[in-house]
Amino acid sequence: MSISKPLAHDAARLHVTGQARYVDDIPTPGAALHLAFGISAIARGTVTTLDLDPVRAAPGVVAVLTALDLPGANDVSPSAHDEPLLSEGEVFYLGQPLFLVVAETHLAARKAARLAEVGYRDATPILTIDDALAADSRFEDGPRIYAKGDAQKAIAGARHVVEGEMEIGGQEHFYLESQAAMVVPLEGGDMLVHSSTQHPTEIQHKVAEALAVPMNAVRVEVRRMGGGFGGKESQGNALAVACAVAARLTGRPCKMRYDRDDDMIITGKRHDFRITYRAGFDDEGRIAGVDFVQYARCGWAQDLSLPVADRAMLHADNAYHLPHARIESHRLRTHTQSATAFRGFGGPQGVVGIERVLDHIAHALGKDPLQVRRANFYQNGQTTPYHMVVEDFVLDEMIEELTETAEYHQRRAAIAEWNAANPILKKGLALTPVKFGISFTLTHLNQAGALVHVYQDGSIHMNHGGTEMGQGLFQKVAQVAAASFGVGMDAVKITATDTAKVPNTSATAASSGSDLNGMAVKAACDTIRDRIAAHLAQTHQTEPRRVHFENGKVFVGDDEMSFAEAVQSAYLARVSLSATGFYKTPKVEWDRIAGRGRPFFYFAYGAAVTEVAIDTLTGENRILRADILHDAGASLNPALDIGQIEGGYVQGAGWLTTEELVWNSKGRLLTHAPSTYKIPACSDRPDVFRVALWNKGRNAEETIYRSKAVGEPPLMLGISALMALSAAVAACGTAYPDLDAPATAEQVLRAVHRVRAA
Repeated sequence: MSISKPLAHDAARLHVTGQARYVDDIPTPGAALHLAFGISAIARGTVTTLDLDPVRAAPGVVAVLTALDLPGANDVSPSAHDEPLLSEGEVFYLGQPLFLVVAETHLAARKAARLAEVGYRDATPILTIDDALAADSRFEDGPRIYAKGDAQKAIAGARHVVEGEMEIGGQEHFYLESQAAMVVPLEGGDMLVHSSTQHPTEIQHKVAEALAVPMNAVRVEVRRMGGGFGGKESQGNALAVACAVAARLTGRPCKMRYDRDDDMIITGKRHDFRITYRAGFDDEGRIAGVDFVQYARCGWAQDLSLPVADRAMLHADNAYHLPHARIESHRLRTHTQSATAFRGFGGPQGVVGIERVLDHIAHALGKDPLQVRRANFYQNGQTTPYHMVVEDFVLDEMIEELTETAEYHQRRAAIAEWNAANPILKKGLALTPVKFGISFTLTHLNQAGALVHVYQDGSIHMNHGGTEMGQGLFQKVAQVAAASFGVGMDAVKITATDTAKVPNTSATAASSGSDLNGMAVKAACDTIRDRIAAHLAQTHQTEPRRVHFENGKVFVGDDEMSFAEAVQSAYLARVSLSATGFYKTPKVEWDRIAGRGRPFFYFAYGAAVTEVAIDTLTGENRILRADILHDAGASLNPALDIGQIEGGYVQGAGWLTTEELVWNSKGRLLTHAPSTYKIPACSDRPDVFRVALWNKGRNAEETIYRSKAVGEPPLMLGISALMALSAAVAACGTAYPDLDAPATAEQVLRAVHRVRAA
């Protein structure tokens, strides 16, 4: 059976040989044109003059479009219709597209876009959380509040109280393939769109809206992305719409891709947060009550900020039972890039907040932070701050195993000895858990479709609504199809995601790609298999339950035949060998206004132990070792899942240590290239990196073969690196480090000075 086998990524060979085809690799029709945006040079104000004659006169330019030239809706937002493709006069961030250049080559379009003569009337931009609070600049009338019990009363009655404030920076997606799209005009005004997107149906919808045509006039195809991480959930809309509008105008194929600088300047990032907290607790560190205030800097347009901020609130508990909790969330509008989806979708920010609280409590009591964490773990039957019952908590058992395999207690003692003997280099060790909810919090998105054909030679053609961005979704779902028919993987053809084959798809996001699309494909395959079984049972005068599919063969009672022979027999008997499949996640219901319900089908769990070293003279630091134990349930593909865990940890650690976004006082992003924005390099990974799947894992809920999602949860394992750095800084004195994120060398050094001064 193909399920649970550690098979390589289906396109691994294509990736390493350079043969994997991305949007920019698709053979471009000879008459194709290339596009580039002309962008704003200020963060807030009004365009007073816009002289585009030098742009039109530039070599190779075919057309220059402004908002007035658009045939339909001037909007590329995913929800609120507040994000114009091209500015209509007002400017809301530095980098906002003002006009569109259509030229014969990519370079000609980019060069021409810089020739416009633009006059502005500047206004003072709102750039920071403090600016937004002072101006009361928001996306909702006031803060959203989720509450359970009476937090203030519980804190007031507690034996001990800690309080503090933490800044958590944003993060650039830095997918290897930048945003890209190509649109080919077809007969009758139809459009074929190739897009590097996690959400083909949204691209279809926005293109149709921009052209004022029905969605059936637009077909979107996505074979693969060179990374997404949430940055291609809504940010690809602008390129696809621009190409479609230009293709309509010129009658020629149109292509657009951002260079790295343009991509970083124009597109949104992970939301940066400020979290304030106040928690009351007893002598063992058990939390009686906690009060969080989360401030999310959302940027100039709403994008997906409301559900992102909601999910941050929903993960303010992480793995800990909070008997009395109040979580207040402010969604602040600023004149910066519109923050958007990023792996974890707000959950990581919420988890960092509560992990900071537990770390602070342990420091105040002089206890091992792991001891305090374990004292606060959920017990099954307890409820979250949003009143969902936790029924599948397994972290107690997982932590017991991880502390033993990672030699946590022995290493902690050894590090204490090291720190006592070494005044310059200090080490830190931390173990942090993850409990992450799996499902879209917008309930209707928890659905998926599939289309499966079995051809008369026994080969299988598979389509579903999920998109492949390197995570291995297509291979996992192909394994599901092969298992359903009892055939080898070579019989299953993995094909591009296509809105003409599977309609109304949800984004490949929320860690639900395998859960949703695996079940939809299984439903389609099972339908066809059952038809073949019924046919064979009839011809062999037996019952369908006596027909079995295994190892490329079909067994009917005592008779056997190849799968291809069984298919040929069904075909000759005029049995349909094509089927659609559909799946909707059960049990989920959620009232986001009241903050009550069951927003998640189940929880994914994991834990990481990280050891770090810091140089107290410079703040320079290194991750020395990471030990991870993660629950993937009954893994569909252990090799792919371990790869996701490794990558998630490194990306999470990068967010919290080296990846610093810097804007100047004018709203210009200064960290807009690899030279200034520091994602983790190969040399930044832990020298000792031990990753294991929990061998007792099995989903209590009826997911695809009892597996668990493994896309987003591992990113939060990187929080252990931040907490280990905090422990290393704490070894420099007695005060609590109050270490903000990202904990760059400068931040670490400042924290060392604070602790030593205290």
